[in-house]
Amino acid sequence: MHTQFKFEAIGTGWVIDVWDNVGLGKEEDILKQVRDRIDIFDKNYSRFRDDSLVTEISQKTGTYVLPADAELMMDIYYALFKLTGGLLTPLIGQVMVDAGYDAKYSLKQIRELESPLDWDDVLEYSHPNLKVKEQVILDFGAAGKGYLIDIVADVLRGNGLENFCIDAGGDILHNRKDGVPIKIGLENPENFEQVIGVCDLLNQSLCGSAGSRRHWNGLRQNFHHIIHPKKLESPKDILATWVIADTTLVADALATSLFFVSPETLLSQYDFKYVIIYADYSILRSNNFPGEIFTI
Repeated sequence: MHTQFKFEAIGTGWVIDVWDNVGLGKEEDILKQVRDRIDIFDKNYSRFRDDSLVTEISQKTGTYVLPADAELMMDIYYALFKLTGGLLTPLIGQVMVDAGYDAKYSLKQIRELESPLDWDDVLEYSHPNLKVKEQVILDFGAAGKGYLIDIVADVLRGNGLENFCIDAGGDILHNRKDGVPIKIGLENPENFEQVIGVCDLLNQSLCGSAGSRRHWNGLRQNFHHIIHPKKLESPKDILATWVIADTTLVADALATSLFFVSPETLLSQYDFKYVIIYADYSILRSNNFPGEIFTI
């Protein structure tokens, strides 16, 4: 038994494969549940929507009661903000907008960039309350999609499904109680028609990050969707990263964090497997990465 759902949401393509008996006539209901849950998440955390909570926060200071699902995401952001010395931060939103990655995707740098303020100077967070001391544009792009994939997986489990794989724009959650792994190709960041390796994924999540998918020209430099909050430029020493972890939230957040800090820094607090491709085409991988990397 195999059911597949394919759709577009949050600006990317989704493919959900299910190897369970979904039930006669339930496909449409499950897909609606998934899409409705994605829309709820997007309306809360997207900085690209005029009606989102994040947009409201950007326009008015004060104390906000965050949704229940904010806790895991806010906790990992704060933990990684501390662990990376402030380099992974949701306060990067204004920098992204000023560099051109704004709500209209104009990709035009509108002003000189300024480093974001420190989390503790701007935000006071004790779930579910977030006190915002200054108007700030929050950006949850480093981990938000990964977390949303985990949430969609919970929707599937809530419908009694146990064997499925979710692929949202290349970020993948694999859940197979029958123990059947899936083989995944790692895309060459400089040639999307090629793979530079393969890995076997079983009951974990794989996320990748590369500057080649979303990039544009600024006033005096080129940007991609990751910007160093202190150097105010996109990292150029790394072409791509991949991380395997137990949740897609963690895998997504760490794949971005590897552009800023060493794997050893992150391994001090997180259990994960990784591959990093540097600009000189050298490759660093963890010994336990379950796959093969080809020569570029």
